[in-house]
Amino acid sequence: MLRVHDVGKVFESERGRYVALEGVSLNIQPGEFLCLLGPSGCGKSTLLNILAGFEPATSGIVTSGGKAVTRAERERMMFFQDAGSALLPWLNVEENVQFALRLQKRPKPEWAAIVDKNLCLVNLDAHRSKFPAELSGGMRQRLQIARALAADPEVLLMDEPFAALDALTRRHMHQVLIGVWQRTGKTIVFVTHDIAEAISLADRIAVMSVGPRSGITKLIEIAAPRPRDPTQTTVADTFHEIENLLAPDLQRSETLADAH
Repeated sequence: MLRVHDVGKVFESERGRYVALEGVSLNIQPGEFLCLLGPSGCGKSTLLNILAGFEPATSGIVTSGGKAVTRAERERMMFFQDAGSALLPWLNVEENVQFALRLQKRPKPEWAAIVDKNLCLVNLDAHRSKFPAELSGGMRQRLQIARALAADPEVLLMDEPFAALDALTRRHMHQVLIGVWQRTGKTIVFVTHDIAEAISLADRIAVMSVGPRSGITKLIEIAAPRPRDPTQTTVADTFHEIENLLAPDLQRSETLADAH
């Protein structure tokens, strides 16, 4: 579905040259749930923006279905942490989902069935007349998911979408997202800095090193069945393995920060 080959990203500014990513290679399979995991500043969001086509790689190549990714296209849908700013506040829940269909110029007779299907999928059917300001944070994220699914993308790219939610809402959103993924078979690339969240959600976790010159330290496959219990031996062992992988980079990052 998505192939990342030897990708690098360099940012140029008045302060100089910063190598954000270097030598990143990754194959993401159709229908896979992959998490990009690492601390702040490790290039997760930069890599996601390159996958989305929002910004070009400085070196290397990203392909989707065998075609080079050079710009944002509808088969790859991006999600952001602040669902409130992504939604249209003057449209209600139903109209926000319809907006995706309007952009695609889908025939109007098809709208009702698509809207009903996707609002039911995220359990918002009873709230279709409400406006975004009347929804909780979790409900706004569910609406963002429903609107994206109405456009029927092949890949969902999610940049820490639940980071601003409280712990209970976040756990509920994990269940909602896994349910959506299992029912639709979409490919999901999910950015997080939370080890427990990554283990709860992913088929595989790409652990990224701290920048500059960030890369993928290790790909870890999560074999434990869902739902995953943090007390399960395999889950706990994976948590500690990732902690140990990240520890040297975090110490190096703190040392560099102290030096400045």
